[in-house]
Amino acid sequence: MTELEARAAVYAAIHLVAPDVDTDDLDEGARLRQDLELDSLGFLRLIQTIHKATGVDTSKHDYTVVTTVNDLISYVAAHG
Repeated sequence: MTELEARAAVYAAIHLVAPDVDTDDLDEGARLRQDLELDSLGFLRLIQTIHKATGVDTSKHDYTVVTTVNDLISYVAAHG
């Protein structure tokens, strides 16, 4: 999967899970849990939404690797 495709999938998932987040002006350095204010359940819904859209399965061991929007885009691009 290209980085552009991964970015589109991550942005779409963020929009579904956290509709209050303005994805038009999203800082890709934003931390998912702290800056986007995703609690544990919201984070898991985000991971599941991306999995459904892309088939990328994020291992529980990799949750600490995907802490920012950019981390998640890179992860999806690399594993998709």
